[in-house]
Amino acid sequence: MKVSIFPLVLIAGTTMFSCVSQKKYDELSSRFNSVYSENQGCQTELAVAKSKLASFENSYSQSENTVNKERDQVRELQKLLNNCIEGGNKNVAELVKEINESNKYIKHLVNTKNKSDSLNMVLTNNLTRSLSKSEANDVDVQVLKGVVYISLSDNMLYKSGSYEISPAAGETLRKIAKIINDYKDYDVLIEGNTDNVPISKTNIRNNWDLSALRASSVVQALQNQFGVDGKRMTAGGRGEYNPLTSNASEEGRSKNRRTQIIILPKLDQFMELIGQAPKD
Repeated sequence: MKVSIFPLVLIAGTTMFSCVSQKKYDELSSRFNSVYSENQGCQTELAVAKSKLASFENSYSQSENTVNKERDQVRELQKLLNNCIEGGNKNVAELVKEINESNKYIKHLVNTKNKSDSLNMVLTNNLTRSLSKSEANDVDVQVLKGVVYISLSDNMLYKSGSYEISPAAGETLRKIAKIINDYKDYDVLIEGNTDNVPISKTNIRNNWDLSALRASSVVQALQNQFGVDGKRMTAGGRGEYNPLTSNASEEGRSKNRRTQIIILPKLDQFMELIGQAPKD
């Protein structure tokens, strides 16, 4: 509650007027006006200070709210960071596990390939070491993934346009039969192949017939003359539709006229030879 000092001073001044000189009165009046002016200035400054204080308190309250929100966000971010670090460590562990498993599988593949290559070399050596130099010119031997492909030239096996086995082919077929009999658990597929020149024999309709009859002739020769079990063999003709090269030249047509003897292990036995791959 504000109390003005002016009335009191006025009363005091009136009461004392008669007791003091005019000079003294003027001096007191001047001092009063100065003090009063200072009081008014203080009142103004006090009002300004209160306004600034209220504004500061309001700003402080807002800043405190902002700080609290920022602290909450920092806690949430820290929580997310911890989760990421934990998940990252787990992912790294899983990645290391996968890498180790991959390395094991790669080692397995290398070992499998080495076993497969060794098997292929053994089969090729067993087959080719008994062939003479002249026979090797008419016999092409390849071993791919444990499967033996023996390609016999048309000139060595048959007369032109015929499916009957020539006497000259007997010794070569005997050697091939020995290899087949050495691998009793292997199945044998005999495929006949021709060039694209149409056949003109009255008893043979087309190249399909010729290729199938030639394959059948080889099967029967292996079975009847060289003791290969017929249950193990399959005869098939592919006509002109499995060429090795273009039929545009005589050389190309000669390569395409061939009979393939394919010696392949049964799947379970083959996998035992080269090792099972991991199920995954």
